[in-house]
Amino acid sequence: MTSPTFADAFDDALANFFTNSYADTEVGVTALAAAGDFRAAPVLKALQDGKLAVDPSSRRVLIEDGVAWRDAASGAAMSPAPADLKRVRLNNRLRRAVDAALGALTLRAPDPARRLEAAQAVFKSRDAGALAAVDAALAQETDARVKAALADARAAILITSAEAPEAARIEAVAVLRERGDQSALALLGSLPPGTPAILQRAADSAASAIRGRLQVWEAVQNAWYGLSLGSVLLLAAIGLAITFGVMGVINMAHGEMVMLGAYTTFVVQEAIRQKAIVLSLPGTDIGVILPLPAALTLDWSLPIAVPLAFVVTGLVGILIERSVIRFLYGRPLETLLATWGISLILQQAVRTGFGPTNKEVSNPSWMSGAFEIGQLAITWNRLWILCFSLATFALLLTMLRWTRLGLEMRAVTQNRSMAAAVGIRTARIDALTFGLGSGIAGIAGVALSQIDNVSPNLGQSYIIDSFMVVVFGGVGNLWGTLVGAFTLGIANKFLEPFAGAVLGKIAILVLIILFIQRRPRGLFALKGRAVEA
Repeated sequence: MTSPTFADAFDDALANFFTNSYADTEVGVTALAAAGDFRAAPVLKALQDGKLAVDPSSRRVLIEDGVAWRDAASGAAMSPAPADLKRVRLNNRLRRAVDAALGALTLRAPDPARRLEAAQAVFKSRDAGALAAVDAALAQETDARVKAALADARAAILITSAEAPEAARIEAVAVLRERGDQSALALLGSLPPGTPAILQRAADSAASAIRGRLQVWEAVQNAWYGLSLGSVLLLAAIGLAITFGVMGVINMAHGEMVMLGAYTTFVVQEAIRQKAIVLSLPGTDIGVILPLPAALTLDWSLPIAVPLAFVVTGLVGILIERSVIRFLYGRPLETLLATWGISLILQQAVRTGFGPTNKEVSNPSWMSGAFEIGQLAITWNRLWILCFSLATFALLLTMLRWTRLGLEMRAVTQNRSMAAAVGIRTARIDALTFGLGSGIAGIAGVALSQIDNVSPNLGQSYIIDSFMVVVFGGVGNLWGTLVGAFTLGIANKFLEPFAGAVLGKIAILVLIILFIQRRPRGLFALKGRAVEA
């Protein structure tokens, strides 16, 4: 077998792997990145994965390919494998060098996404050996995002290099200042000893500007978190606002309606996963299996679960109203105790049927992932829930304003005895109102299943907050519920960094109590003869 002569740059780079020296291996890694040979990437990837070895007797560098070995230079398989192979060792410094070299090689990839990923890898590694490759790629790059990432990578290399010209390093400070994130701030704060005073002043000024911008973005991020929490509170409280406002019932089982909606979502997703609906009598083998279309995927689970959860929880609400609540009107303490007992019954029924542990509910593909606007991170599931809660609010307002049921509900809210006198069947309105409030709580559970654990205790996490939103906004007033939900959500998120989650909630509760002392009817009080009497 003829030994390689290492006549070209690729072979010269491979020669550095035979000395068993970390320094020589790093030279070889840098040389491979600079060679621009298509065979360099597999070698570096094998080195990164611990699958690169040398055969001292034949002077070959070999790559482990499954259970076999192949020559890194020629690609020929080695069978049988040489007996005295020695793997090329890595340390942390070498791992960073390999990451940078792979990034430099990928800077010339045809796919812009791969080039962007490579530029970001070079930015993190800040390997000076990749500077030439970055400059060459920057001169040829046409994609704006990739070009900006390459400029950031170049700035990261220059600012940490004591050998770079001072003017180039000051220019790098300006680039990092424009980037303005935590990574740029960390780079500006880690200049090597002996940095010229003018460069240090420029870095300090840029760091101060970045901190100011990050504080603004942090406030915006907290506001977004507050809106996200507010949308959840709105969904959980809007049904309670209707029930409490129209009927005067303190419904402690409202959280269990939310829980039932979440479990409806779980059942729908399980049926889709199994491609069948299984109906059986409890404790028996008697049942029927209804197959589902093969094309039905989890992406359809929420569009199916929303109306189904509304119907299921709405019917449960009507059943509760007809069997228990209608006998307790005008006795708020008894309704509180009765609905609290119902909530315990529903929790235990769910524990018996589904078990006490959390259930897995997956996010559809269109609700997964996140995107960024500047330094603001927005997850798709939270954004969809915000849009869904506002759409539910608008639909409910439309129903109350333009339908006969809405007109009768408003009449009963403002003056129950007068509404009964003009022929409105208030008992029917009570049942439908309770069912509507419960149904809306059910679709709130569908939304909450995407961001919270689905368990028998799910509703208990939101019942107190829902009552606070309703009382703060004004009992029975939907606009008050909207304003109250978002106000409390934003206030909670701005208080948490200073007081913590628990103390923040306590502070919110104290503020609401003080507010109610001044305005007992909340932000937006209902108007009407009976209400004002």
